[in-house]
Amino acid sequence: MHTDDTVGGPRGTRRLYLLPLLAAAIAALLVVAGCGGGSKSTTTAASAPATTPPATTPATTTTATTATTSTTPAATAGTGWTLPNADLANTRSVASQIRSSNVSQLGLAWSVPIRGNGTFGNYATTPVVVDGVVYTQNLTSDVEAIDFRTGRVLWTRAYNSPDTGPNGVSVVDGRVYGATASNAFALSARTGEQLWSRRLIRNANEGIDMAPGVNNGTVYVSTVPGNPRAFYAGNGQAILWAMDANTGAVRWKWDEVPASLWGNKRVNSGGGQWEPPAFDADGNVYLNVANPAPFNGSSPNRPSADRKAAFGGSRPGANLYTDSVVKLDASSGRLLWHYQLTPHDVYDWDLNNSPLLATANGRQVVISAGKGGQAIANDATTGRLLWRTAVGRHNGHDRDNLYAMRRDFSRLPDPASSYSVLPGEFGGVESPYASDGTNVYFAIVNLPGLVRRQVEAPASPTAGTGELVALNIATGRVVWDHRFRQSAYGAAAVTNDLVFTTTFDGTLYALNTRTGDVAWSRRLPAGTNAPVGINDDTVFAAATIPTSASERPVLVAYRLGATGSAGGTSTTSTTATTPSTTATTPPATTSTTSTSASSGGAGNATAGRAVFTTNCASCHTLADAGSSGTVGPNLDQLRPNDALVSRQVTNGGGGMPAFGGQLSASDIANVAAYVSSVAGRRGARSAPAPAGAGTP
Repeated sequence: MHTDDTVGGPRGTRRLYLLPLLAAAIAALLVVAGCGGGSKSTTTAASAPATTPPATTPATTTTATTATTSTTPAATAGTGWTLPNADLANTRSVASQIRSSNVSQLGLAWSVPIRGNGTFGNYATTPVVVDGVVYTQNLTSDVEAIDFRTGRVLWTRAYNSPDTGPNGVSVVDGRVYGATASNAFALSARTGEQLWSRRLIRNANEGIDMAPGVNNGTVYVSTVPGNPRAFYAGNGQAILWAMDANTGAVRWKWDEVPASLWGNKRVNSGGGQWEPPAFDADGNVYLNVANPAPFNGSSPNRPSADRKAAFGGSRPGANLYTDSVVKLDASSGRLLWHYQLTPHDVYDWDLNNSPLLATANGRQVVISAGKGGQAIANDATTGRLLWRTAVGRHNGHDRDNLYAMRRDFSRLPDPASSYSVLPGEFGGVESPYASDGTNVYFAIVNLPGLVRRQVEAPASPTAGTGELVALNIATGRVVWDHRFRQSAYGAAAVTNDLVFTTTFDGTLYALNTRTGDVAWSRRLPAGTNAPVGINDDTVFAAATIPTSASERPVLVAYRLGATGSAGGTSTTSTTATTPSTTATTPPATTSTTSTSASSGGAGNATAGRAVFTTNCASCHTLADAGSSGTVGPNLDQLRPNDALVSRQVTNGGGGMPAFGGQLSASDIANVAAYVSSVAGRRGARSAPAPAGAGTP
C-alpha cells in the first residue's frame, strides 16, 4: 500500500499558511459548516402557525459566459446523484463510469465561479443532478441551475441571505426545494420561479442550515439555534417542520428540544439539523439532532470559573433530544424511538451529519457519527445500539459530559484552568459519510480545541490532520485508516471501487475502497471545506476557501476524457499517510473580483457596519455591532488600524479566506474603516446602522 497521499509522488514538505501574530489575532477562522427509548416528545399538528412572506428578490437568467470549459468527449449525463446525499438512505454511493482503472483519465470539463459569501467560506453543499441539469446553492442562499454537459448557467435565483451552512437543494418532481436563513422555499426546476416560501424561525436568534429532505410529497426542514449574526445566543429552539411539497402548508412539527429550554431561555438553546433526514421504504423519518448550548460555561464570550455555570450548569440533565438519533412516524411526527449518544454534551460534540441507512446481517441499521468522533450503528426497528467505534484522535475527555451531568467536579478539569480537547468543536466527523453496502467511510478531522475558563476556541484548520477511515457495517471494526496531514472536511462519496474526499488545503483524493491506497489526486484552485459529488462520468468538487488574492472560489467538474486542469496538474502532495489494515479501534449578491482594498478609496464606517454584520459578526465579538462570535478573536481586545484590516480581509491567510475575490473594493474599505474606528474602543459608537443592519 502507498505510504503517502501521492500517486507515486515523492515525499517532501507541504507549505502551511502562516500569518504574522497580529494579523492572526484579527483573522476570522472560517472553516466548516456546522458547529450537530420512547420518552415524551412534542409533536404539533398542521395548525402550527407559520407565515408565508413572498421572497423579494426576482430570479435572474445568467448566460454561459460564467462557465470555463475545455474539450470534453460526448457523454450522457447520468441520473445517479439526484439528492443531497445521493439517495433517500443518505448512502452517498452511486453507480458511475468512474473506477480505479480509469480515474487517471479525469480532467477539467468546466468550472463555474461561486458567488456570494457566508460565515465559513462561500459554499458548503453537494450539487444534485436531475435530467441533465446541475442544481446547487451558495452560502448567500442563491440557487443556480447549470447545464451538466457544458457548465452553462441556465438560471440563478438570488436571495442574498447569508448562511453559516451547510445548505443545498433537493430536486423532486420538477421542483427545487431549499432554504434561506429564515424560510423554506420551492422553485420551478425549469425557470427558477419561486412557487412558495414559508418562514420557519421564531426569533432573530434562529436560522436554517440544511438541504431539505423530501419524500412522499412532504418537505422536511429544521431550524437551528443561530445564524450569521449570532449562534447560541439564547432562546433558540430547534424545530423540525414537515410541509406539503406542493403548497408549503405545515403538516406537523416536532420539537427537537423543549420550549422551556431546560429552564433558562435567556441563556440556553439547542438542537438542529445540518443535513437532511433519511427515509426507509415505509417512509419513516430518521434524524440526527445537534448539540445543546452553551456547551461550556453559561456565556459564550465571557470566560468564567464559576462552578455553578461551568460544564453546562445552566441546563441540568441529559438535554434531550440533543446529540440523539431519532426515528419519527412520517404521517404524524410521533416519536418511535431515540438513542442519545452524548447526554449533556459539554464540548459541541453534536450529531451534525445525516443518518445513513444500510443492511447488516439481514436487518436494517442506522449509521451515525458526529463531531465527538464516535461512529455508531443502531437497529432501525428498535433503536438498540449494535456497535460503537471511536474514530480519529481523542485525548481523554470522552466521559466529561457524564461527570458534568452528575456535577462530579472531582473528575472534571478545573473550570478556571486551560486545557486541550480532542476532538475540538471543529473536529471529529465534520461532514457526511458514505457506504458501499460493505463498509462505511468517514472523513475525520483531528483538530483540537483549547478550553480556557470554560470558553472553547478551535485551532486553525491548517493545524489539524485528517483521516479517511473504513469501518465494517456489521461489526464496526476498522478495515483501514488512511491518514492525511491536512484536515479532511470533504465528506465521502463512493462509486464502484473508489471513495472520494478532499482536504482543507484543496486536494481532491480518490482512494481504493478495498485497500485505502490513493488511486488519484488533484489540486483544486483553492482550499476547500465542501463535499464531493459524483454523476455518471463526472466528479464535482468546489474550491471554497481562497487563502491568497490569486485564488478564486469555483465549482469544478472533472470528467473522464476531459483535457483541462483546474489548479494545475495532479498533486504531488507531501502529506504523509499511514493506511492500516488492522481491525483495531483507533485511540479513544454577486460581487466584483478586485484583489486590492486600496482601490476602494477612503472607507465609510456606516456602510462598513452592514458589511461586518453580514460577513464577520458570527465569528467575532465587537460591542459596537452587538456581535458575540467566538470563532475569531474578540476585536474589543484589539485596536487594528485601517491598513491592517484591509490587508487581512483582502488577502486572507492562516486559515482565513481571501475576501478580495468576494467583496468589492469599496466593501473592504468600508469594513476596514468601521472595524478600525470601533474595535478596542468600547465606549465609541459608530454612525447609526442602516436599515436592516441592527443587532439581534
